[in-house]
Amino acid sequence: MAEETLFSGESKNIEYKVAVPDKSEKYMKTVVAFANGRGGKIVFGIEDKTLEVVGMDEDSIYKTMDAITNAISDSCEPAIRPDVAMQTIKDKTVIVVEIFPGAERPYYIKSQGVFDGTYVRVAGTTRHVEDYMLRELMLEGKNRYFDSEICQNMDISDSEIEELCKSLKETAIRNTWQDSEKVKIKDVTRNILISWGVLKEEGGKVYPTNAYALLTGRMVGQPVIQCGVFKGTNRAHFVDRREFEGSIQEQMDAAYQYVLEKINMGMTIKGMYRQDVYELPTDSIRELIANAVAHRSYLEPGNIQVALYDDRLEITSPGMLLNNVTIEKMIEGYSRPRNPAIARAFAYMKIIEKWGTGIPRLFAACEEYGLPKPELIDFDGDFRVNMYRKRDANTETNTETNIETNTETNIETNTETNIETNTETNTENVGRIIRLMGEQPSITVKMIAQQLGLSVGGVRYHINKLKKDGVVEHIGSSKKGTWVIHD
Repeated sequence: MAEETLFSGESKNIEYKVAVPDKSEKYMKTVVAFANGRGGKIVFGIEDKTLEVVGMDEDSIYKTMDAITNAISDSCEPAIRPDVAMQTIKDKTVIVVEIFPGAERPYYIKSQGVFDGTYVRVAGTTRHVEDYMLRELMLEGKNRYFDSEICQNMDISDSEIEELCKSLKETAIRNTWQDSEKVKIKDVTRNILISWGVLKEEGGKVYPTNAYALLTGRMVGQPVIQCGVFKGTNRAHFVDRREFEGSIQEQMDAAYQYVLEKINMGMTIKGMYRQDVYELPTDSIRELIANAVAHRSYLEPGNIQVALYDDRLEITSPGMLLNNVTIEKMIEGYSRPRNPAIARAFAYMKIIEKWGTGIPRLFAACEEYGLPKPELIDFDGDFRVNMYRKRDANTETNTETNIETNTETNIETNTETNIETNTETNTENVGRIIRLMGEQPSITVKMIAQQLGLSVGGVRYHINKLKKDGVVEHIGSSKKGTWVIHD
């Protein structure tokens, strides 16, 4: 163990003890916590507060090492086999006990039992496991997943299964841009849902899983996505807040649209046409929210939070990273799905791409936009991603204007005040939008954006002006209504 690592301070995977406690239980909590997590080392012979090397009694050091090994073997269930070794630091000898990540979780102190004796490592401290985390450890130890478990006290009919199959395909088609690719999208069947883990077949009967309940919005206590805008760079002053309910795919899309409405928009000219450009890469925003939904812990009772500050977009999902998943690995493209059934359904609906590609693309997109590197944080039972905004002389004013107005005024004000915006160049786009409304009265804003190659926010801006001027009117719901052209 290198000295620079040895003296890096207590963390998730290292703890110091000045001596071996008389009662082994005092360090056995850390032993099982390391085995339940990503492993770690306990170093005996170092003062934890000052990092002073005290050393161990060399005359009895081998006896002490045997005692540590036997104590771990006798005290822990399932069995934990540590690597116990000596290391000389500054002419003094310390004992380094390495605990490896276990495959038979949960590990616990035998005398306390599984419910009272299971511990985990959080933010450099050893804590008694919470109920939801214990359930996740139990599933993980059996190589099972919460989203693929049968949803208790829930019955489904054949028509409800068919309705979900139809809804998933419709979403996949909406999220596919090219007509040539739309025709390749296959129907979803009952057997496909079973293969994904959205349904489960036992004893000749089909049962809904937790993934089914979440995808249909029927989970008891269905989690929501909380969105908010804050003035400044902390949560001291709320300016706007929303909660989005419904199925998890509907929540994801609503949260994504909310962020687009609140961030700044500029423009660029490509050839003869003006194109709206958001200050943050929209594909990355969408994928970060989608990943939070697909990979969060649904055993933890918290909600996904999407927060916009003057300097950053912050997305927090409940549940710390799974074992064997690190931030370094994620940046390199490694991924291990916590909810594989949901991930498969999301991949079919074109909501997420192949597992593991989102984070590398996020870093590449931010570099292309000239933004600071994103920040990935695994902390206190949650996982957070910060995407930083550009700061210039107008950022604070523009952000304040955005967050204090409603959606319609927000897009209009934000676009009209931008120095680079010239609405006269939009005449052709407005005409194209009206023509599409006339040809396809039931067309949605998103479909207009896809067919014209414009941003959703830009199309909404034009439509809001057309509505205000009395040129067009939308009758009915946003998904099933129709457009009426008055002039």
